[in-house]
Amino acid sequence: MQSRIVGTTMPVLEFILDHNDAVISEAGELSWMSASIQMTTHTQFGGGGGFFGALKRVAGGGSLFMTEYRSMGAPGELAFATRVPGHILPVEVGPGLDYYVHRHGFLCATAQVQIGVGFQQSLGAGIFGGDGFLLQHITGLGMAWLELSGEVITKDLAAGETLRVHPGHVGAFQSSVSFQITRITGIRNMIFGGDGIFLAALTGPGRVWLQTLPISKLAHQLQPYLPGQVRETTQAGVVGGIVGSILDGMK
Repeated sequence: MQSRIVGTTMPVLEFILDHNDAVISEAGELSWMSASIQMTTHTQFGGGGGFFGALKRVAGGGSLFMTEYRSMGAPGELAFATRVPGHILPVEVGPGLDYYVHRHGFLCATAQVQIGVGFQQSLGAGIFGGDGFLLQHITGLGMAWLELSGEVITKDLAAGETLRVHPGHVGAFQSSVSFQITRITGIRNMIFGGDGIFLAALTGPGRVWLQTLPISKLAHQLQPYLPGQVRETTQAGVVGGIVGSILDGMK
């Protein structure tokens, strides 16, 4: 198996698969493939888990179904493109090398890599589309490719060193990094600060990858250009979630 990343703004991950080589991704990620590639869609992933493993993926923000792309009879070409401007990050997965990634960050992997729910916390009805904050957990053995939005900033945290980040900018981090959602202190800061209500606190040791273009912020910037009814509904949901979160914190 050979792989390469082509392009910068909207990169594409291309594979050349030898006979019987396989790559697995969530359903709907395919960009193109040659005739020798056979597709098999199922709920199992990474060599096990079955239906309960699939439910864990869904809880982690993933898809119920996974698709295996296997080259049969001859070498084949397979490609996955990013959905928004950003970067594709290859990571090695193995003992002591597992990762947490934002809910839309998993692109594809070799067959023995597993994906499940890693972290889940409700942040109010209007925050992150009403689904709260979710992280996927990448484990197993092999290679995985992650999709991060915008530019990617890498931080290596020393033991006990803490970095506070807007949750949407958290792209991925090694499992050795401690993670928790914290609330910004002060009602004025929450309402008028413009930085949201919550921050993610990441404490080392370990490596953190930050993304500069969170999908939630991109959606917010596009709201003025959406039809009026959709824009009003979205704004009401965000404001309602913020007010509700503040009131919950005052109880």
